Amino acid sequence: MRRRDVDEQLRHEVNLLHANLCQALADPTRILILYALAESPRHVSGLAELLDAPQSTVSRHLKVLRDRRLVSSARDGASVLYALADPRVIDAPRYAARRARERALQQATLARGLS
Repeated sequence: MRRRDVDEQLRHEVNLLHANLCQALADPTRILILYALAESPRHVSGLAELLDAPQSTVSRHLKVLRDRRLVSSARDGASVLYALADPRVIDAPRYAARRARERALQQATLARGLS
């Protein structure tokens, strides 16, 4: 395989990653929805109450997550129950949050050392 072929394949994979995952995680509300669904499957009304957000807003965010196949939905009587499509999907925001906390602690330690 030529170098250019690998670069094009990598470029395509990165574009897919950005389109599917990064854009879906670009909104804090969607990340909070993923965290809530990591605890247990929930109905829209339960998510709206938990997040203190209008049900229409939560539904709109769930549509984005569902379109990107990060959450699944199943009929539960007259309601719809949402769950993580794959429990590993929560690993990305958890890793990012952990790194942000570590970095903040490092910066606080450096700031204390300067004063």
